[in-house]
Amino acid sequence: MLFGLLIPNNITATNIAVNKNASDTSTGGYNKSKILVLGDSLTAGYGLEDINDSFPSKLEKILISLNYKVEIINAGISGDTTTGGLSRLAWSLNDNPDAVILELGGNDGLRAISPKLTYQNLEKILKELEGRKIPTLLTGMMAPPNLGNDYTELFYSNYKRLASSYDVIFYPFFLEGVAGEESLNQPDLIHPNPDGVEVIVDNILPFVEELIQQIGENSEK
Repeated sequence: MLFGLLIPNNITATNIAVNKNASDTSTGGYNKSKILVLGDSLTAGYGLEDINDSFPSKLEKILISLNYKVEIINAGISGDTTTGGLSRLAWSLNDNPDAVILELGGNDGLRAISPKLTYQNLEKILKELEGRKIPTLLTGMMAPPNLGNDYTELFYSNYKRLASSYDVIFYPFFLEGVAGEESLNQPDLIHPNPDGVEVIVDNILPFVEELIQQIGENSEK
């Protein structure tokens, strides 16, 4: 499925939010594994009336329903590029997450930023996470097809190259099953609506469960 024009130029920054489940006292909040979602508008919850419909919130809800003790930290900022994500990586990690879901690059593609720069930024992020021994789930993104085959193929190959070079879990396309589906997107046909977020969460769930397994393996070392 082609990416299309998924992220507009005029997205403004949103506040970073921490999604805490209401059942902290019953699940022993201090024992929870913390997963940081470092992303853009697709994870920030842009355009959703209720922040509980955002990807991090819905992911946390389904994981807790499956008896995982987790806290999902929403470090998504709308309009962010890989350059922006890299620049705020250090302070985003101040929460000492046990794992990271990395969802960045859509705005790079929309703005026709050099795929080489996108690769370099993502690689620096992954190197930092690797150095800190933080398990990581890398999600792929596609560039707008109007930029031509050479650009779009080089852009997407960045993610495959990084996935093969670093010890990460790779989810090939964050918007799989949602991009281009009118019923799963907001009126702008760019950002997923609550139903679309549900599809994203359902599709990525097995990869997140693998990520959580890596957290457990790290704690045993």
